[in-house]
Amino acid sequence: MGEKATYIQPGNEFNRDMNYIPDRITRDARKPEFGSSDVPLWPVEPGRYRLIAAAACPWANRAIIVRNLLGLQDVISLGLAGPTHDARSWTFDLDPGGIDPVLGIERLQQAYLERYPDYPRGITVPAIVEEASGKVVTNDFPWITHDFFHEWTDFFADDVPDLWPRDLRGEMDEVNQRVFTEINNGVYRCGFAGSQEAYDAAYDRLFTALDWLEERLSRQRYLVGDQLTESDIRLFTTLARFDAVYHGHFKCNRQKLAEFPALWAYARDLYQTPGIGETLDFEQIKQHYYIVHTDLNPTQIVPAGPDLSGWDEPHGRESLG
Repeated sequence: MGEKATYIQPGNEFNRDMNYIPDRITRDARKPEFGSSDVPLWPVEPGRYRLIAAAACPWANRAIIVRNLLGLQDVISLGLAGPTHDARSWTFDLDPGGIDPVLGIERLQQAYLERYPDYPRGITVPAIVEEASGKVVTNDFPWITHDFFHEWTDFFADDVPDLWPRDLRGEMDEVNQRVFTEINNGVYRCGFAGSQEAYDAAYDRLFTALDWLEERLSRQRYLVGDQLTESDIRLFTTLARFDAVYHGHFKCNRQKLAEFPALWAYARDLYQTPGIGETLDFEQIKQHYYIVHTDLNPTQIVPAGPDLSGWDEPHGRESLG
């Protein structure tokens, strides 16, 4: 995300601003079957949109992975912001001259202001930008990946995974909500707690949820059902960052991911799935958190550790089905 709400509120629990640009991209700009339809609707059209993401960001990482798994690389272009940014915006400092080669902009903020000149909120990734106009379409991250799967089906590669099985949708919605509130957002609740009391409560909530996942994933290979779904991807991007940044930087230090036998094997299983592991850049991940969050790390020193060499080790989860 753009860490639009990741600041410490002294004495208070961390609360994430969940107000995003709600537009949806759907087939023929139809009303979507799931979620809100009382929003501006844009038509699916190959070559029209650019996904702006950052390898450092877990929420954007999710969008990169889903785009990969569905084979949408040739129909939705990808622009990558660098791992660090200032208070204004993510920037394209990985590109020659610091300019996105398609949109011709230095800051993602320019795409937001092109559509909303007085845009009042944080400039977040992932975001979808219309290439021709340079205007942001949406940054509503849960629905970006949801709609990749449900609306872009005419352009999928062969043999793509069914990331939203209809018979599992009810269970997925329930699991996704718990994973988001307790894990994805739970690590931030620890890291940006504004008091000891808020931190202690956040810490207990996080590890209660991790213990629940450890028990669940000791019995089954995937989070919901017997196949890879978007629920796994939503969990994976947090697990992938756990030892690298959340354990130390966010004080989520009861134990490392590598000390949860089932969760660690599960994370390696997903990492070794084509289209997933290659999206991670641990150096960019560490640079983002340790350099951008100056309220937590005022020296901006990026730690040399921890050892992250174990991701390619055999996971042994095939026997779980």
